[in-house]
Amino acid sequence: MREEAAEREASERERGEPRSRRPTGWGLLQALWYLAFYQPVVTERHLRRRNLEFLFVRFSAWQFAGCDRLWAGLVTTLCEGVRQHFGALPLSVFHVVGAAPRFAPGLSHAEWALKTGACLRLWGLLLVLAAGLGILLVALLVPGAKGHPALKVVGGAATSLSGSGLALGAVSVLKNLLVSEKRKIERLTNSERFAGQLGFMSKVRAEVQALVGFLGFMEIFERRRLRVVLQVTSLESCYPEKVAGVLNAIGTLLADAHSPFIFLLALDPGVIVPCLEQTGCMKGLADNGYLYLSRTVSLPFSIPPMGARSRLRCLEAAVRTREDLMYRIITANIERRCGKCRGGAAAPGRREADAEAVRRIHEAFRCLHDGDDPLARYVPCGGASVRRIVNTIPVTLRLLLHRDGPRALSPSPRAAAAWVVMADRWPCRLSWALQCLEDAWHSQPAAELATRSLWSVFQEGVGELSALRQPLHNVLSLDQDPELFQTFLARDFPFSTADARDLLPVTVNLDHSIRHKMGLLRGLDRLQ
Repeated sequence: MREEAAEREASERERGEPRSRRPTGWGLLQALWYLAFYQPVVTERHLRRRNLEFLFVRFSAWQFAGCDRLWAGLVTTLCEGVRQHFGALPLSVFHVVGAAPRFAPGLSHAEWALKTGACLRLWGLLLVLAAGLGILLVALLVPGAKGHPALKVVGGAATSLSGSGLALGAVSVLKNLLVSEKRKIERLTNSERFAGQLGFMSKVRAEVQALVGFLGFMEIFERRRLRVVLQVTSLESCYPEKVAGVLNAIGTLLADAHSPFIFLLALDPGVIVPCLEQTGCMKGLADNGYLYLSRTVSLPFSIPPMGARSRLRCLEAAVRTREDLMYRIITANIERRCGKCRGGAAAPGRREADAEAVRRIHEAFRCLHDGDDPLARYVPCGGASVRRIVNTIPVTLRLLLHRDGPRALSPSPRAAAAWVVMADRWPCRLSWALQCLEDAWHSQPAAELATRSLWSVFQEGVGELSALRQPLHNVLSLDQDPELFQTFLARDFPFSTADARDLLPVTVNLDHSIRHKMGLLRGLDRLQ
């Protein structure tokens, strides 16, 4: 979007259009002058302008998830973003003496119209102030009229009235300068008097209308179009009523045909649609959350699945961050130990353990990066899942190295990385296989069971898992493609039951409460 704006700006310059200006330095004085004495006029020339500027404002719903009115947080973030971009002074002056743009009555090209009433009022106050000061000076200094009480009263009254009018305007500007729009809305939100009344919404809407008017003024002043891009994220972490409130607030802000706002909604419909269907905003839509979203979003864009190259780039970025952290911690630990030991016997042993851990971690990450390795095909597309895997692999390998004897070097880093990926992508099916294995250890000979594959154990109990799919519905929804699970465990990484028992104590990215729940359900099912 910034590249598009830069290209359009260059194109307008080539056409001979006036250069855009900003409210900084000399431009700030110009903006204040126009705010005080002129009203902007939307002309045909302005409507034909193609150059524009985007103002990006980020709104993370998670930061306001605890407040009673999440949509009010959306509005305050919007106001604060505009205030920070243009500065507090122009916006404060606009609240006191500014005027929203009006459309030109004909084919006029004049973009500024003198505010005659404001000028007359100002000149009138200045004339009254000058006259009052003159009368006071005559009453105080001229010998013939010195000490005349009537002149003092008239002069003092004129000076006080005109001076108080000017001072009142200055105080209003100072008040708006100190108390931002965000603070005003927060006060209204906290006020019990307005919380349940229409006056509350009207005051918030008035603040938004003033903001829209100010943006229209700045469009004429800067000689380009302005669009405020609000990036809304983390709605999935909020309660259903608050999600609906934010979407309704977005609809209200976009209701005006000339609204300068663009909303980018980054959300997962699989989470948001059930939230909407639980609220009362679905009246008349047959309780269909997808229909509600389709009527709210004007340009849907579903991000397609990552290709192999994009997935590896995402993984590389996550690994690079992890390596920076890992090297920093390891270096600090080694230096601290060397400073304490000064050549003692313990320091070299710890250094060797750290070096071996780093080597094995790098080997595991190389397997994830290698496009020819089957493991790379199972790396998930989501950024959060990739970060979980990248953060879990070093922990798992270090826990394996802490074991005594030859068990510390088995399994291989590649196998450990594959186990971490399987636990992240199929937590329900892996938990079921482990629960079936645990039950089998109590009923079958250990020597016979140790030679079996984990996939065969899972196949034996898959019928029971299908029967329990209703109470395990939420847990099963965590798993990815079940066909890929079969390919992973039966062909590409055929873990044995001995491998599973070896890796289970160091499996930190698998919720063991899932397996506990499965054990209870399986036991109850067998009793029936």
